[in-house]
Amino acid sequence: MGDNDGLLETLRELRRHLDRELFPLAIGDVEADRRALRELTGQLDDYLIPRLSAIDAPLLAVVGGSTGAGKSTLVNSLVAEDVSEPGVLRPTTMAPTLVTSPVDREWFTAQNVLPGLPRVTGSGRGEPGTLRIVTAATVPPGLALLDAPDIDSIVAANRELAAQLLAAADLWLFTTTAARYADEVPWGFLRSARERSTALAVVLSRVPPEAMGVVRKDLNRLLEANGLGGTRLFEVPELTLPDENARLPRQAVQPIADWLTTIAADSRSRAEVVRQTLSGALESLSTRVPALAAAVDRQHTEAEELRSMADAAYAVGLASFDEGMRDGSLLRGEVLARWQDFVGTGDLMRSLESRVGRFRDRVVAFVTGRPAPESELRTALESGVEALIRASADGAAERLLESWSSHPSGRALLEREGVAVAGRLGRASADLPAKTEEAVRGWQSYVLDLVREEGADKRTTARITSFGLNGAGLLLMIAVFASTGGLTGIEVGIAGGTGVLSQKVLEAVFGDQAVRDLTVKARTDLRARVAILLSEDADRFTDLLDAAQPPEGTAPALRAASDAVREHLRELPVADRRAALPAGSVPRTVEESRRPSDALPHASGGLPRAPGEVPRVHGDVPHAPDDAPHASGRRGEVPCAPGDAPRAPGDAPNASGDVPRASGGVPRSTGRGEAGQA
Repeated sequence: MGDNDGLLETLRELRRHLDRELFPLAIGDVEADRRALRELTGQLDDYLIPRLSAIDAPLLAVVGGSTGAGKSTLVNSLVAEDVSEPGVLRPTTMAPTLVTSPVDREWFTAQNVLPGLPRVTGSGRGEPGTLRIVTAATVPPGLALLDAPDIDSIVAANRELAAQLLAAADLWLFTTTAARYADEVPWGFLRSARERSTALAVVLSRVPPEAMGVVRKDLNRLLEANGLGGTRLFEVPELTLPDENARLPRQAVQPIADWLTTIAADSRSRAEVVRQTLSGALESLSTRVPALAAAVDRQHTEAEELRSMADAAYAVGLASFDEGMRDGSLLRGEVLARWQDFVGTGDLMRSLESRVGRFRDRVVAFVTGRPAPESELRTALESGVEALIRASADGAAERLLESWSSHPSGRALLEREGVAVAGRLGRASADLPAKTEEAVRGWQSYVLDLVREEGADKRTTARITSFGLNGAGLLLMIAVFASTGGLTGIEVGIAGGTGVLSQKVLEAVFGDQAVRDLTVKARTDLRARVAILLSEDADRFTDLLDAAQPPEGTAPALRAASDAVREHLRELPVADRRAALPAGSVPRTVEESRRPSDALPHASGGLPRAPGEVPRVHGDVPHAPDDAPHASGRRGEVPCAPGDAPRAPGDAPNASGDVPRASGGVPRSTGRGEAGQA
C-alpha cells in the first residue's frame, strides 16, 4: 500500500457519488451548479485521480490563453518544430496538441491523463474532441507541452475544452497580449489558478518594444491586485515574421525554454510543481464539494415541493370522489332505472307506508321470480362507481400537470420527458380502468361479507334468507351512496326515494344502529381502495422525480467525502513552493543544479538554445549563487528559486476580486507579424 492510497480511495469514493446528474431541477442558478459539477468531475477524472495514482509521472504544462495570443506559435517555437498549426482564422486550434518526448510517449498515448479524449497520432490537425499526440526529441523527458484551444473561443465546445485542459495541468503557461492583458475572461482563469494554488507562469506576447516597460509594469500591478504577485512573467516582443506559419526567433523564446528545461531537468523541481498544484486542487475540494452538497440539498427541497403539489392534486381528487359518494349523483341515470326495475315503484311505496312486512314480501316475490334485475342493478352500480373513480383520477392528473407546468422546476422536468409523455400525464394512467374494476369488485365482495357476518344470528339469518344475500348486499351498497353513513336517518333520501327504501328495508332486517355501522364500514373500505388507486396513479409523476433527483443521502455523503479528503491531506508531502518554479536563471555550476539547462543537447531532451547564447531573463544578469532565496511562501505565489534575489513585496491583493484596468491607455499592436503568432 502506498502512502497516498487512503487519499486516492477517498477521491474515488467521491467520484462515485458524482457519477449521475445531481441537478435536474431548475432552481436558482442551476446552470452554475451543473457547470461546477462538470468541472469537479472533470478534474477528478483528468488530473487528481491520475496524478495521485502516479505522483512521479511526467509533468504536463498546458499552454492556454486568449484567442490570437500566439499559443500555437509559441509551442512550435519552443520545440523548434511545426507540431501545431497556427493561422489567422479563428478558431485555429480545434483539437488540442500534446507534444511529448519519445521517452514519455507511452504514458500520454495511454488513457492516464484526460481519459475522456480519444488519442490521435501522426500528422494532421486532429478532429474536434480528440487529443493529438506528437513526439519531439527536443522536449526534455519528464515534461509535455499541450497547446489548448482559446479560452474565449466563439465555439462553446472549445471554451469548455480549454477549461478542462487547464484543470488537468500541473503547470499553466498562460499567454496573453499587450492588447488584451486586461480583459476579464483571462483574469477569471487566473483567479481560479490563484484559488487553487496552481503552478503558473504568464507569457505576455506581441508587445511593441517602445511599450514593453509600461505594459509589463501594469500587468504586474494587475497580478498583484488579484493576489498573484510574484507570478513568473515572460515577455515576447512584437516581431515581423516572414509568413503566418513561421516560428519566433530563438532568442525571443529562449528564457521560457530555459525555464521549462530547468524544471524538467530537476526531479525535485518537478515534484514540487506537482505537489503545489495537486495540493491546491485538493484543498479547493473543501469548498467546492460542500457547495455542491448545498446545491443537492436545494434540489431535494425543490423535489419535495413538487411532490407536495402531487399530494395536493390527488387529495383534491379523493375529495371529489367523496363528494360523489355523498351527493347522490351516482343513484341517478342508469342506476336509478335498474333500481326501479329491482324493487318496483308505486305498489312498493304504498306497501312501505302501511307495513314494512308487506314490502318485504313483495321484494321476496320479485327477487325470487326475476333474478335478472338484481344482476343489472349490480352491474350498473359497479359501472357508476368505476366512472366516478376515473373522473376523479382524470381531474387530479389534469390539475397536477397544470401545477407543474406553471412551476419552473416542474416545467423543466416535463420538457425533459417530452411532449408525448406530458400529454399522457394529463389524464389517468392507461391501466387505471382495469385496476378500478378489480377494486370495485373487491369492494362488493367485502360488502357481501359484511352482510353475511352481521346476519350470523338465527333471526337475522332468516330475514336475510327471505331477501337473499345478494339482494341485501345491494341494498347496503345503495345506502352507501344515498346517505352519510346512516347518521342522519332517512332525510337524505334522493332520486325518487331510492335511499329511503334501501335504508328502511335494511333497518327492518338489521336494526337502525347496525345499518349505520354497516354503512360506515362499507363507505370507509371503498374510500380506502380509491385512495390506493389515486396514489398509484400519482406515482407516474413522483416516479419522474425519483428518477431525476439525487439519491437520498447524497449531500451528507459529499460532505463526508470532503471531510475525509481534508483528513487524508496529511498523507501528501508538503510542497516547497519556494522551490517549485525556478525564476529562470541558469546556475553556473553542475553543483548548483543536477542538470544545467545550457548543457543539454537536443538529443538528450533539452529544449533547443541559440548557439553560444547565455540565458537571460528579460535582459537581467543571472544572480550570484549566494543571493538570499525568497521565503515569503504565500499561497498562490510563484516564488523565486534559490539563488534569486528576493522580490519586493507588492501591494495587498484587491479584496473585491475585481480586475482593475490599466490607468493609462494600453499600447495596441501595430499589426506587424500578427499572422504568424496564432
